[in-house]
Amino acid sequence: MPVAIESTLPELASLPQTKLWMPEQVLFTPAAIAEPWGQQILARIESLNLPIKILTQNRITGLRGENERETYQIAKRTLAVVTAPPSSFKLSPIPPSADWQFHLAEGCPAHCQYCYLAGSLQGPPVIRAFANLPQTLANLAAYERSGAATSFEVSCYTDPLGIEHLTGSLAECIRYFGTREDGYLRWVSKFDGVDSLLDLPHNGRTRCRFSVNAAPASLRFEGGTATVQARLQALRKLALPTVRGGGGYPVGVVIAPIMPNLQERGYANEDWQLHYGQLLDSIETALDFDCDLTFELISHRFTPGSKETLLKWYPQTKLEMEESSRTAKRNKFGGTKYVYEKDVMKELRGFFDRELARRFPNAKILYWT
Repeated sequence: MPVAIESTLPELASLPQTKLWMPEQVLFTPAAIAEPWGQQILARIESLNLPIKILTQNRITGLRGENERETYQIAKRTLAVVTAPPSSFKLSPIPPSADWQFHLAEGCPAHCQYCYLAGSLQGPPVIRAFANLPQTLANLAAYERSGAATSFEVSCYTDPLGIEHLTGSLAECIRYFGTREDGYLRWVSKFDGVDSLLDLPHNGRTRCRFSVNAAPASLRFEGGTATVQARLQALRKLALPTVRGGGGYPVGVVIAPIMPNLQERGYANEDWQLHYGQLLDSIETALDFDCDLTFELISHRFTPGSKETLLKWYPQTKLEMEESSRTAKRNKFGGTKYVYEKDVMKELRGFFDRELARRFPNAKILYWT
């Protein structure tokens, strides 16, 4: 049985102040400044007294250092407010996460050494927030299926909660979907600043998810993020009914990337079940009430391109990326990714299937990958 929630989680009103990412410089393109939503972002940035530079052109330059690591550091300390390109208005499906993906930003302020964005975005990993968000949202209606639920993922290329205090864009998305009959929003985060979202009129059409991992993986590989316990406290806030001071949202837990090689503090590799069991204990403690809950389970994988980029960003990383111990899988576009071997995947999946069914019998596992 989980420990009583009152003994491990402080009352919502007394939670410590959320630590927010503050960029060292904020760049605005002329096109972004011309947008009403860009003006709204500008007002937020000014209220935080952050250094602002209005560019003379719509290109972001001057972020490269003498090497890849220095370029990474400069870019990760920069927020660029730009306009989403015309290509972003042609949405792409994103199975198994959602029917469609759209973007309020690209780039993430976290420093996860397994980052799935590595190799996916062009140029330095600067965080780019889009100032033409209203046009992006207006475009979504064309992708909804009348009379059938249509899901939209907004976290593919960014952590929307990690920059919400700077942009307000996630709240705007939640308000928009709260007015839809067939469209549903999905977002996921490793941050915990959710207070501004609790009173929004979401009407049950936004599912708020948090990505968590076992302690050895989170402590070693997830730099710049909220702690797992802080994320679970934020999850609890969002899931609690409004009559109990929460947001009353549908919620979800993304356990990722699942890794069986968790050497930390003297534990051997085979003790991954102990660590992930402790993580599930914490989730069970945080969600000790009935709520609309889903799980998504993602094992660790990498591509040749992402490995090359990650080793440049984090040359001292201890993240296991040994091709000889993996199985190569090729997608329909000819790309290769390295996943765990079949017997390892079977053992991992069996553990989570059993433990989640025992602890969360009413929750739904959306997928395993």
